[in-house]
Amino acid sequence: MIRWGEEKRRADPGFFCRKIVEGVCQPVWLVSDTRRVSDIQWFQEAYGDVTQTVRVVATEESRQQRGWVFTPGVDDAESECGLDNFGTFDWVIENHGDEQSLEEQLEHLVEFVRSRL
Repeated sequence: MIRWGEEKRRADPGFFCRKIVEGVCQPVWLVSDTRRVSDIQWFQEAYGDVTQTVRVVATEESRQQRGWVFTPGVDDAESECGLDNFGTFDWVIENHGDEQSLEEQLEHLVEFVRSRL
């Protein structure tokens, strides 16, 4: 499946992004799990300044506590770390295990979204 997706992206970097929005009009799009710079660039080109990027981060320790185990060839592939050097995200949500902190961060993001409606 990954190989097929990579072939599609090589032929047309916006293939999957266009599929998401095709024929649908929404005041707000929450696109989870973008994995490549080309995905973000497509949305920025299509929607301009209203595009907001959100990065969710967690320490390796907190990820391991949740059961994550590094798998070579998977966790170091572009599909998993293609945005690690993207640059500046508009929002960075820290998900290290502190529920109150996570909730507060998400409240700020939701408030921002509501302010744009």
